[in-house]
Amino acid sequence: MDLSKIHREHCVKIEIEDAIALVTLDRPDRKNAVDAAMHRGLELVFHELSHHPDVHVIVLTGAGDVFCAGGDAKDYGGRSGPLEATRNRNLNWSMVQCEAPIIAAVNGAARGLGASIALSCDICYLADTASIGDVHTPWGLPAGDGGQVMWPLLVGPNIAKEYLMRGSVIDAREAERIRLVNRVFAASDLMDEAMACARDIAARPLAGVRWTKLAVNKMIVNQLNLNLDFGLAAEYLAADGAANLSEMKRDPDGS
Repeated sequence: MDLSKIHREHCVKIEIEDAIALVTLDRPDRKNAVDAAMHRGLELVFHELSHHPDVHVIVLTGAGDVFCAGGDAKDYGGRSGPLEATRNRNLNWSMVQCEAPIIAAVNGAARGLGASIALSCDICYLADTASIGDVHTPWGLPAGDGGQVMWPLLVGPNIAKEYLMRGSVIDAREAERIRLVNRVFAASDLMDEAMACARDIAARPLAGVRWTKLAVNKMIVNQLNLNLDFGLAAEYLAADGAANLSEMKRDPDGS
């Protein structure tokens, strides 16, 4: 795996030291929003690091003061077709099936796809200055990107629906209170705490750690199988309908 090439082509920075891979979303000028290139890069990175001989644990964070602003609608490459839309599930699967444990160090805002990426990690730590939210519904879109899978698993269906249907953004302490995330730390301590956890896990025998993750993830796999494709398809259909409505309103002959 050519780390410098992945960074150059996909804006995903990887640093490996002492059995820990520090993966950084590195588009700070775009608030680390995920464009098509970064999406493909993350799929590749989690797949490759899963069996990398020098990696026992992965720590995921964002460059600058934002974790991830979500999907980059401006630079995603235009409207995709239904096949491309449902292929986006490859990122969810690459994270869930990655045998190396993934710790999210959410250093700032996590929105939409960014929130889903954070919550798909095995452990999610937030800075006390961070916030998180699935903000699809205000744009006329259903909760997606795997958020419709992870939120109910973490906090239960009714609590999840309250936040997802309202498209609410919540601060770190509220996320901790509802048990959406594992822990909240002072922003200055976040990376130290994430790395301490990573070192602790990395020191354990690989088989015990990895098979524990894969055993627990069986229920996440079941939920992904149950509704991920529907969620992505519904998001595509809603986006297509909203675009058609917008085009009709611009048409002087339209109602």
